[in-house]
Amino acid sequence: MQIGLKPNSVSDIESGKNSPTDQTIKAICREFNASEEWLRSGRGEIKAENCQEERYILNIAKLQRADDDTLIRWVNAIAETNPEALKQIEEFMKKILGIEE
Repeated sequence: MQIGLKPNSVSDIESGKNSPTDQTIKAICREFNASEEWLRSGRGEIKAENCQEERYILNIAKLQRADDDTLIRWVNAIAETNPEALKQIEEFMKKILGIEE
């Protein structure tokens, strides 16, 4: 599992046999960008609000765990592209992915 729990531990939490530890809750929130308040109580927003820098750090961590040649090529292309072209690519990607900020 992405947060380091064995399947039987997840099953025990899901069935109510065990409660998740604080460490597990924080790992779930970090990995899935979930709001800790929502995860613990069901109140508030499901998704955590991250500032741009936190979002960047979370995404870099995900990329570091990926073993995908396409991702490697994309990261290299982005790093080697001039800033003006990156802005145009960003706008294009937002448009085709339906991302609004």
